[in-house]
Amino acid sequence: MTHIITIDTGTTNTRVTLWQDGDVLAHQACEVGVRDTAITGSREKLQNGVRDTINKTLAAAHVTEEQIDLVIGSGMISSNVGLFELPHVLAPAGLQQLARGMVSVTIPEVFAKPIWFVPGVRNVVDNIGLHNCEAMDMMRGEEVEVMSVIEQLAITGPAMMVMPGSHSKFVCIDDKNRITGCVTTLAGELMYVITHNTILAQSLDSQFATSISEEMLLAGAQSAQTIGLGRTCFNVRTLDQFTIYERNDRANFLLGAILGADLLTLKNSTAIKMMPGTPVVICGKPIMKEALAILIKNDDYFSGKITVVSDETQAHLAGQGAILVATARGLIK
Repeated sequence: MTHIITIDTGTTNTRVTLWQDGDVLAHQACEVGVRDTAITGSREKLQNGVRDTINKTLAAAHVTEEQIDLVIGSGMISSNVGLFELPHVLAPAGLQQLARGMVSVTIPEVFAKPIWFVPGVRNVVDNIGLHNCEAMDMMRGEEVEVMSVIEQLAITGPAMMVMPGSHSKFVCIDDKNRITGCVTTLAGELMYVITHNTILAQSLDSQFATSISEEMLLAGAQSAQTIGLGRTCFNVRTLDQFTIYERNDRANFLLGAILGADLLTLKNSTAIKMMPGTPVVICGKPIMKEALAILIKNDDYFSGKITVVSDETQAHLAGQGAILVATARGLIK
């Protein structure tokens, strides 16, 4: 019987999962992330948060520290504001490259046994300046999620993995199922700020779209790609003041505008190589992945197969992917 702990730390949250022979025994999360280190300049809050979440997870499953065979950390936990800084591996990177890049570190303040950290992946761009900075991008955490999706859905590249969220990621997969590059947008953060901290907060009741309105979604995307995101956003207020469209309609218009701008990134960014016929696999926040699937389906540029990953399949992507990488390293028999 093998017990494995996986730790997935992001900017604002940490998730800990306890696995027994591939099954989830317990799962706990806390609102502690690398942002706390960036703000305070100290790792103490992050260390305490991760330690306490591990302890809660173990207690929930009635498993002791001594019974743990392996601890794996992925995500921003390996950044310069995480628990231990680990350099990105260079694209192209698949399971074997990620496995070779793993490093074991003992951090007594967090856990008595060593933690194996999975590295992030970054694009290869030399002599970065204004002329080529758009081609550079990086990830910490999405790489293990991508490996899990590839495994679970038996994907054979090339493919484009679309992962909407606070920071939306578009990850390019080659015919060897390696990550060849990625590009990031601030889609989710923009949505949050515009919905809560601008003049549009009143027009939206400070709420996101609760269900998809395809007409409004497509209208917002078309507008953003024609007259720009800033003007399209203001039109949310116009729709509130002078039309009969309801709050959820207006929220869909904004969602379409922001994700429509993301499609421009997908088509035109030099950080990835998107071809019109490339299959697209979408996973992430439920309403955002549904919206993106509609926008891509209705855009003449895209002709490849579209797959939307189910909520059930993506429930524990980070942990499953980290275990896949550790297995490739030979840490799990």
